[in-house]
Amino acid sequence: MLNDRSSTLALLRTRRSGRPRDLVAPGPDSAQLADILAIAARVPDHGKLAPWRFIHVARDKRPALAALLERAYRAGKAEPPGRLEIEAAHRFAEQAPELVVVLSSPVAGTKIPVWEQELSCGAACLALLLAAHAMGFVGGWVTGWAAYSPEVLAGLGGREGERIAGFVFLGTPAAELEERVRPAMEDVVSEWRG
Repeated sequence: MLNDRSSTLALLRTRRSGRPRDLVAPGPDSAQLADILAIAARVPDHGKLAPWRFIHVARDKRPALAALLERAYRAGKAEPPGRLEIEAAHRFAEQAPELVVVLSSPVAGTKIPVWEQELSCGAACLALLLAAHAMGFVGGWVTGWAAYSPEVLAGLGGREGERIAGFVFLGTPAAELEERVRPAMEDVVSEWRG
């Protein structure tokens, strides 16, 4: 059974990503979203650096995000993009009730390797998805060209050395989620023989 929240293990066994374009209202309200983000910040964090940031893009700011994506997309192309590409950028910005952009924000000049800080950021993304799932919502963590665009990063207030880890869209699925094929455990688990 998908979205089974009867126990912690059931929750973990049933977490499933949703396609952002298929997420509809309701999404988390402001108190729920604050709780989701507080939970997301409770991840392993060697050195207590908080090497990640969360940027909430409210519904009323989505048109501005769409305009930012359009400008960035146009800036990255030698030829003017077609109407369909621009419409896709606008649809991306407008999908799902809630959007949190997660930035990897490694702290320079510490003994903690950047790789460990990036892993903490990835853990924060997963914790965000799990918290949303525990509240009965679904999330979709996506990247795409916008996650690698310097213009998008700057437009979101990104700082020197930061990168977009992903766009996490939250809402309620418009249709029941389908389970995807998972790897066979014998393909991904082994015993070290020493």
